[in-house]
Amino acid sequence: MEEQVKKVLDEIRPQLQADGGDVKLVSVEDGVVRVQLQGACVGCPMSTITLKNGIERILKQNIPAVKEVKAV
Repeated sequence: MEEQVKKVLDEIRPQLQADGGDVKLVSVEDGVVRVQLQGACVGCPMSTITLKNGIERILKQNIPAVKEVKAV
């Protein structure tokens, strides 16, 4: 599943980078994906929305085994 997550994150990454941010995969365990937001995403008041309504939603759509995405 980790390779699937990496592939989807690579598809999302250009959108984050366009706004000066990025995302790094930290781990995938028991359906929980842990990521680290980077660049402009760090400390951005919209980062929670980006994480839940963006990254988590897209990962769940593409990989049904994903239960949750958490920022670390």
